[in-house]
Amino acid sequence: MTDEQGALLRRLRKRARLTQEQLAERSTVSVRTIRRLETGRSTDHRLRTLHLLADALEVGTEERRQLTDTLDRAPEEAAVGPPEAAPATSPAIPPGPAPIAPAIPPGPAPIAPATPSATQEPAPATPPVAEPEPEPKPAPAPPADPGPASIAPAAPPAVGPPEPVPYAPATPSAGVLADAAASLAREVKRRWQREEGHRRVHDPFPLPVRWQPVPAGLMDRPENVQRLQPGDAPRALHLSGDLRSVVATYRSIASGRLVILGRAGSGKSVLAIKFALDLLAASAAPAPVPVIFGIGSWDPTTTTLRDFLVGLLLRDHPHLARRVPGGSTLAAALVDADLILPVLDGFDEIAEALRAAALETLNATSRPLVLTSRRDEYARAARAAHAPLVWAAGIELTDLGVEDLAAYLPRTDRLVAQGGGEGGEKGGEEDGTGVWDAVLQRLKARDTAASIRLAEVLRTPLMVILARTMYSEGPGREPAELLDTARFPTAGHLEEHLLAGFVPAVYRRRAPERADGGRGQRYRDPDQARRWLGYLAHSLSRGTHDQQDLAWWRIGQNPRLATRVLLTVLVSTVCMAVATLLVQVVAAASGLGEPIGPGASVSYALLVGVCSGTAFGVTYAALAVFGRTTAVPSRVRLRLPAAGRRTGQRPVRTFLTRFGFMLLGGSVLGVGYSWSVALMSVLEIELALSRTELMRIVLINTLLYGLIIGLTAGLVFGVLAVFESPMDITAAATPVRLLSVNRTAAGRQLLVLVPALALGVVLCGYVVVLLFQGLLGTLLWPLRGAVLLGATGGLGGAAAYVLVFTAWGQWLTVSRVWLPMTRRLPWDTVAFLEDAYQRGVLRQAGAVYQFRHIRLQRHLARTYRE
Repeated sequence: MTDEQGALLRRLRKRARLTQEQLAERSTVSVRTIRRLETGRSTDHRLRTLHLLADALEVGTEERRQLTDTLDRAPEEAAVGPPEAAPATSPAIPPGPAPIAPAIPPGPAPIAPATPSATQEPAPATPPVAEPEPEPKPAPAPPADPGPASIAPAAPPAVGPPEPVPYAPATPSAGVLADAAASLAREVKRRWQREEGHRRVHDPFPLPVRWQPVPAGLMDRPENVQRLQPGDAPRALHLSGDLRSVVATYRSIASGRLVILGRAGSGKSVLAIKFALDLLAASAAPAPVPVIFGIGSWDPTTTTLRDFLVGLLLRDHPHLARRVPGGSTLAAALVDADLILPVLDGFDEIAEALRAAALETLNATSRPLVLTSRRDEYARAARAAHAPLVWAAGIELTDLGVEDLAAYLPRTDRLVAQGGGEGGEKGGEEDGTGVWDAVLQRLKARDTAASIRLAEVLRTPLMVILARTMYSEGPGREPAELLDTARFPTAGHLEEHLLAGFVPAVYRRRAPERADGGRGQRYRDPDQARRWLGYLAHSLSRGTHDQQDLAWWRIGQNPRLATRVLLTVLVSTVCMAVATLLVQVVAAASGLGEPIGPGASVSYALLVGVCSGTAFGVTYAALAVFGRTTAVPSRVRLRLPAAGRRTGQRPVRTFLTRFGFMLLGGSVLGVGYSWSVALMSVLEIELALSRTELMRIVLINTLLYGLIIGLTAGLVFGVLAVFESPMDITAAATPVRLLSVNRTAAGRQLLVLVPALALGVVLCGYVVVLLFQGLLGTLLWPLRGAVLLGATGGLGGAAAYVLVFTAWGQWLTVSRVWLPMTRRLPWDTVAFLEDAYQRGVLRQAGAVYQFRHIRLQRHLARTYRE
């Protein structure tokens, strides 16, 4: 790249107010590559890399041409391939001095009263802990938009009766919130443009989605919708239109509240995406940013609407966890300032028993919003709540007609050749006619029960897309079979046939192109893919109602509780046993410990591992009682505490909360370790002590080890909580990116915990022994044994904690090991999920996946169970 082009790239980046790291996040190009491009030192970059940077910077046509001008004139330098990958961010463990460990002499390791025969020094221990969700601290502010945000204007002010729940403006400055809203608008626009293209909405053209007003009983009074004063006559509401007029229809509603109803698969979600993109593309003054929220998981009896929206914003846009003056997150400040226009998609997916409560909660607010739902479910909820959504207009999507099918389906059939020929014919058609022509003629005639039934099935975009996938894009299939009344006696049989044929059709097609940075493995076996997808769909349907969000960090909760507890015990046992054995081997090799036989070393390591693993299992089971075993992705990193103090963070409260929680967990592990010491003493030595004296020593060790390891865990994790702050992720989260960030965070956390726990055990041991010295007799805490106890506790305890109680650890142990071993999922689960997304079976909703449609999810779950 020339110096002029490097200067142009640097100027465009600064105009967008992005750092090199932020641009790397958006474009997936490494920071090193961006730095080399801006300085003109890069001579082997690819044209695709420059286009990725141009897309991330949202440059115009002329600036894009200037940026890629050199390579456009030298195409031989523009090799086709993925952009240069960013270097791995996981830090390697630096080499250092080997841990020191004394040999385990043939005796117990009590801290309790010393006796001539009880001289063994303490062996290592490990703390079991389950870290609670930290309270995030601030990260740098997101980049501001250099120009005015192109989003829709705010709804007109209400002139009617007082609002049920008035909203007070947030305390942060208007400039901070405006910059955050502009940045969020760009993220939302980029995300849904990509998703719209992935769903092939415009291929070959959008299916017509039209609407009409809902019946009077499903919409509030016109004078309430228009927010009129008493005595004012309402004007006519124009609530008919199609995809092109969705924003105009919404802007005609004075209350800013709209309900979109339709049958399953009628195009409600596509209309919501179109609404958000058109509103963002409108050339108007800055206004609330339309954000699509899937509300199927909302429980209004336990979570307020405001908290639910804030939680989803933090999940899908992690940089909004930054703190603002007053202590709230940037996401909460945007919601409180009415700078978010919620598009609530999937009201019908809320548990049936909660829909009336959800509607009552929405009726208690005056917030402008858009709500989508199936008609029957919404009508039942309105009857149960004794009112539809107040102040809201309502539209209902209409069915597709035969004319719509005749215009759409023939243009999707791209495999018919004129005159036939080998490899060019499809289904025996050699005269240039389409495979849909005969079927469409029957549908237009509507002369048989079969044609009437098929027309009824193909009245929704979902079924049309399924039929297109099976017959227009799948060779060897004839749509004329859909008119076979013997195979398909009812409309339900036809719908099940189309649902069942979708997955085999997309997995027999050509494998999709590999995405930048994606995995190379592709899955082509339809039966195998259907079984894995069926398991995932089945895991979402267990419970009171079907969940839609397929989150990678929740897959680890799919096995039964007994299985998860057993896995916790096994993983913790292995971590502690390996750490204990490693410390003993290194100590013996370095001459810092007394020689010990290999049999005794292995026995002692296994004993410590089993007792400590059992303690971890007990802790996990106790957390399961309170529903705290599902670890959520970490959105924090370690930073200097000054950043937290500047934004209203409460370090004392954060420290005390984490300290108390981890004190209990660490004490359980300390008790487990003390019993492993006691069992080793009983098995390998003969003490000249009475049973009473031996029990007294065991009880004292139990108390002291519990305090030492409990205090260590509480102090270490409490101090780390004070240093935590939100990650600076300015690009919207995707499942793969969030997984990568958490893998890096888990590695760094492990590197910090190992030395912190080791040092904490040594220091806390001295403090505890000093406090109880004389009170419980003569206590021993030699330096060599304390260092080795800390070394083993740091290595084994930190590894067990990361693998058992973090989101990435649960993903690794369950989704990447246990479920593949039991043939429920493939070995490379993330590659399979990305492959299913590329094929159109799954879709992305922020940081989670969802099945293409809830009906497909339910079909796969049912066939898996059967």
